[in-house]
Amino acid sequence: MREARRPQLSLPELRPYAGEGLAPDGDYDGLAFDGLDLAGEDGSGATFLDCRLARCGLDGTVLGGARLIDSVLEEVRGVGIRLAGAELRDVEVRDARLGGVQLHGARLSRVLVRGGKVEFLNARQARLTDVVFEGCVLVEPDFGGAVLERVAFRDCALRRAELGQVTLKDVDLRGATELEIATGVDRLAGAVITPSQLLDLAPALAAQLGVRVAA
Repeated sequence: MREARRPQLSLPELRPYAGEGLAPDGDYDGLAFDGLDLAGEDGSGATFLDCRLARCGLDGTVLGGARLIDSVLEEVRGVGIRLAGAELRDVEVRDARLGGVQLHGARLSRVLVRGGKVEFLNARQARLTDVVFEGCVLVEPDFGGAVLERVAFRDCALRRAELGQVTLKDVDLRGATELEIATGVDRLAGAVITPSQLLDLAPALAAQLGVRVAA
């Protein structure tokens, strides 16, 4: 199994963002967004290069088709963030509290999600390459139809994950402290799990195969 590559970030000295809100197709380079309320702002198609978003409110923020490159999102919070079709490359997400994130059709490469909690993540049809979920809680993430390659879950709770039609390659689930699969247990080819995780998944696997288990 090939291990996921982590982002190698070294942010330059950042300038405080002095603008008002976000703009569609905006170009943000070397900026620090600290403690801002960006709820409901429209940054669709924007590019964030060498940026830090720290302690920002992102309720309903629109970032569809945006590009986040060599950037950090730290202690951001929000519900209903729209990142459909976005690109995240060499990005760290630290201690975030997010819900209902719309990430369908997005492309993630060398992304680290560390700490925090993400509920009801919609990553359908997304492509995740070299992505690490570490020390976080994922509640009912939906990876339906997504492609996951070199993805690792380390010290991470994965609760009621939707894996219908997912494609896995070099996906390491051994570090998941909780592993609950709501649908798609038959799609685990390409992943590695521990013997104890296999025992936990045995009832779901038996049901998928139509096997009756009786004493």
